[in-house]
Amino acid sequence: MREFDLCVIGSGPAGQRGAIAAAKLGKRVCVVEAREVVGGNAVNTGTIPSKALREAILGLSNCPVPAIPTSSDFMTAARGATLANLWRSADRVIRAEIELVQQHFANCSVAVIHGHGQFLDAHTLRVDSRLGTQTIKASNFLIATGTRPAKLPGVPFDALDIITSDELLELEVLPRSMLIVGGGVIGTEYASMMAALGVKVTLIEGKPRLLEFVDAEIIEALQYHLRQAGVTLRLGEQVVKIRRLESGEMPGLHERTGAEAMLESGKMLRADCLLYTVGRQGNTEELGLGAAGLSADKRGRITVDGDYRTSVPHIYAAGDVIGFPALASTSMEQGRIAASRMFGERVPAFEDILPYGIYSIPEISMVGWTEEKLTAEGIPFESGIAYYRETARGQLLGDDIGMLKLLIHQDSHAILGVHAIGTGATELIHIGQCAIAFKATVEYFINAVFNYPTLAECYKIAALNGLNKIRGVA
Repeated sequence: MREFDLCVIGSGPAGQRGAIAAAKLGKRVCVVEAREVVGGNAVNTGTIPSKALREAILGLSNCPVPAIPTSSDFMTAARGATLANLWRSADRVIRAEIELVQQHFANCSVAVIHGHGQFLDAHTLRVDSRLGTQTIKASNFLIATGTRPAKLPGVPFDALDIITSDELLELEVLPRSMLIVGGGVIGTEYASMMAALGVKVTLIEGKPRLLEFVDAEIIEALQYHLRQAGVTLRLGEQVVKIRRLESGEMPGLHERTGAEAMLESGKMLRADCLLYTVGRQGNTEELGLGAAGLSADKRGRITVDGDYRTSVPHIYAAGDVIGFPALASTSMEQGRIAASRMFGERVPAFEDILPYGIYSIPEISMVGWTEEKLTAEGIPFESGIAYYRETARGQLLGDDIGMLKLLIHQDSHAILGVHAIGTGATELIHIGQCAIAFKATVEYFINAVFNYPTLAECYKIAALNGLNKIRGVA
């Protein structure tokens, strides 16, 4: 039996940071990982693969195209592409990330044990692998097992015609058409990517618009560009039945037989392939939580307190497995904070000012309040708008659709929210994040000097636009 001060279950973002934080405090740490490789879902099936695919798609046109590409040269390249070729071009990034995680563990003397972990009691974990079984005893545990795509009972998933985002990574041939059920982050990102490759995409979302937590003006722009790329949006529509078509029901298919979705409104939609992206399920059912005195909710999530401690004092949990906000960025911080606090290191919690990045084509990002929330709370504000095309950098990039919006308090002039769409939006947003965190006013951006030419100049343009509105200046 091997003994440790901390046993981390899962090597994704939360597990990595938690293990390394504890190791740097001089603790004996091991990481139990069910896969043959480290990195968790973020590196192997989620964040990194999907973003690598996005870059590979944009790379077909040999430039970082800000909107969904439609040039004839791009579409010729896209038609000749296969998912297998695109994944091969993205595999370099995935391998590099895996090697980086392995190196970090090695540098910090973190033992990595591959196999499926299951609690025998609150201090003992059995690890089963193809090489055999071993038992681990630890003073503390950090559960960071992440989530997987939810599979609704009654949906006939078959890894080819009806798939989740995990199976999408294994497709070798692009379908001609695709139904995507669920207009959340994953569904929206893949809808834009598949459309960029020339796939005829229909995106079905039960709510009146995509991504309701994002600023409405930004989403209106995104929906416009998706439609321009040929994506059919079925908004406010509920799927009541999904079935795999029988051979011959969709002529012209060879590898597939196709899929059908019946909507509550009576519409019947068919496509070569159906991608189901509604919800995620925590990876906890095989952990034997009951033996450790723990339980999970129906979605496999574990409840924790402000220190990420579960109901069993020496067992902590972090990352997607504890629910919202379920971002790789926040998971990293949750793991670090949990490991630090379990060993008495008092570290502050991260700010509630969280940046969100949606890697659609074009990408969008936000931090702080939205117009809808400010209006609902009765907070007086004004918006300042800057378009990329107003900057020299935007012209150099050829991005004529990019936009940055500042939400400004009418009285105090404090920056309340920042929203962006276009090239580098997920990078640009961090300037606004700092401004909100340090309670900057709009005057800061007006008086600041920005490198020229840069997209960051949009902050000055938006600040002037917003302040002019507040002062009633034309």
